[in-house]
Amino acid sequence: MNAFDLVVIGSGPGGYVAAIRAAQLGLKTALIEKYNTLGGTCLNVGCIPSKSLLDSSHHYEDAIKHFDTHGIEIPGEIKVNLEKMIDRKRKVVEQTTQGINFLMEKNKIQVFEGLGRFLDATHVEVLGKEKQTLEAKNIIIATGSKPATLPFIQVDKERIITSTEALELKEIPKHLIVIGGGVIGLELGQVYRRLGADVSVIEYADRIAPVMDSAVSKELQKVLKKQGVKFYTSHGVNAVDRKKDQVIVTATDKKGNEVQFKGDYCLVSVGRKPFTEGLQLEAAGVQLNERGQIVVNEQLQTTVPNIYAIGDVVRGAMLAHKAEEEGVMVAEELAGQHPHIDYNLIPNVIYTWPEVASVGKTEEELKAANVAYKKGQFPMRALGRARASMDTDGFVKILAAAETDEVLGVHMVGARAADLIAEAVTAMEFRASAEDIARMSHSHPTYAEAVKEAALAATEDRALHM
Repeated sequence: MNAFDLVVIGSGPGGYVAAIRAAQLGLKTALIEKYNTLGGTCLNVGCIPSKSLLDSSHHYEDAIKHFDTHGIEIPGEIKVNLEKMIDRKRKVVEQTTQGINFLMEKNKIQVFEGLGRFLDATHVEVLGKEKQTLEAKNIIIATGSKPATLPFIQVDKERIITSTEALELKEIPKHLIVIGGGVIGLELGQVYRRLGADVSVIEYADRIAPVMDSAVSKELQKVLKKQGVKFYTSHGVNAVDRKKDQVIVTATDKKGNEVQFKGDYCLVSVGRKPFTEGLQLEAAGVQLNERGQIVVNEQLQTTVPNIYAIGDVVRGAMLAHKAEEEGVMVAEELAGQHPHIDYNLIPNVIYTWPEVASVGKTEEELKAANVAYKKGQFPMRALGRARASMDTDGFVKILAAAETDEVLGVHMVGARAADLIAEAVTAMEFRASAEDIARMSHSHPTYAEAVKEAALAATEDRALHM
């Protein structure tokens, strides 16, 4: 029998990072993955492939809309080769997953291909080409999530699809109906809008990206609407039917009227749900809550002390980097260290263009908690760098405590916001004030100057360029 200090089930960002950190700390580690490539949803059918298509479609949009303004003239018609675009995406995924293979070998982590399931609290059976049993002092469940749907929707993976199928379409939709105005729906909706599809986003809440700061949601919707995306907020979907190559979505608007949307594809992007099927959790005594999440304590221990769970299968935001932090934390705990995670400081990003990024408290949350705050906001259009690159949409907003000036939340829409948010996370990790950020030198000309200017605006309403 193979015996290990740690067995990790699932090779997504949480699982493989946990395995690497455990191996670095001297633990004999095994990783179980049921698919023939490592990396989980994020690397195979999530973060990485979607960003590949976002970048490719962005290049196309620039070519047809902006090159002429920049003085770049291309003779002849510019066309989309969707097959080639998808193929490039596959190569990016392949290179990335192969990188994980290299890291497993480098760190001497033994990888088992097959479905991992519990026999008891210390034994995991791997159902692969051959059946094997692994003995483990400790086990981490990192099996991630899968796309959720609505009870009355039959996803046929042809015309009524999830994000997985949207990454492999054989044609550009004429009219893509997107159910759900969250991260996945907005990103993939923008991909196909750029490529020429009509895109309609149906959202049950009264705004898109409803978990983010309302000012961010409003700005993003305004910009995407300008790009041609149609939005139908406060609409509850009642039925999704397919008639040959047509999909009909029936919904109720905020006035109670029934409305129909007709398209050739419907992307169901109403969130994701924990994936625990086939694990035989009951054999180990691991419990789930009413939402299907694995119950864990602050140390991410399940109801069985030597079994841990991380990432999308437990409470909290379903984010790859959140799973990574949790994986590192558990590995370090097992090695006798004392790590911690501040969940308030895990940033959230939407990779549309302009990008959206947020960390800390929203204005709505501060109001609900009766926290006295002040804010500073600075528009991207006031930056020389933004005008030079023709990326003038968006803003940076900083929320700070009224008395202490400590930064409580930072929210931004704009070019490279996904990278800029790291400055805010760093500042908040060290309990910086808005004045601290305002007094730091920021390179000119950069998008990061908007962070400094927003901090100046929050400090004494003294932004320099507005």
